[in-house]
Amino acid sequence: MAAPATLPISNPQSESQPPIATPAFRAFLSRLNATVRHGFSQRRPWLELLDRSSFSRPDSLAEAASRIRKNFSYFRINYISLLALSLAFSLLSHPFSLIVLSSLLAAWLFLYSFRPSDQPVVVAGRTFSDREVLGILVVSTIVVVFLTSVGSLLISALLVGLAVVCTHGAFRMPEDLFLDEQEPINSGFLSFLGGAASSAAAAAAPAVATRV
Repeated sequence: MAAPATLPISNPQSESQPPIATPAFRAFLSRLNATVRHGFSQRRPWLELLDRSSFSRPDSLAEAASRIRKNFSYFRINYISLLALSLAFSLLSHPFSLIVLSSLLAAWLFLYSFRPSDQPVVVAGRTFSDREVLGILVVSTIVVVFLTSVGSLLISALLVGLAVVCTHGAFRMPEDLFLDEQEPINSGFLSFLGGAASSAAAAAAPAVATRV
């Protein structure tokens, strides 16, 4: 007598999770959210930034550079917000560039950084190795940033934002700012971006390390 056929039973825990549901991606979102919240908690009041009584023309380029350096340290989160607004306005006014950049970022996140190592990339029946996926992403990034209008759009938006920030920093008198209570000037402006980048790298490191 033949034995009854055994029905295959799938174990949900043994199945690989999609990249968006992996613990690494959830940790990335959690750390990014914590970093952004911490950064915005250091934001200065916008009324203080726009206090008209604190503006005057600098007497020399050296004084203008000194003002910019001190104001960068004190208003760094506000300045980063202005740069982000400049980028956002440029991208929203060019929907095609926004879609291209969003697609490129999603490809990096879900095809490489947070993709489980047991889930290969398969396109049209062909399986791509991790090195091939990385190479395609790098080439695609170079093409998008340097060989299309997206790169010039980003550069122009950053230049406009930097022009606004430097103009404000040069004409805003920092004498009434309590700089002694702040971080050292040399480590101020990019500390927020550095924290966000380090958090993202720490969250993505376990997924990337399995491919090395």
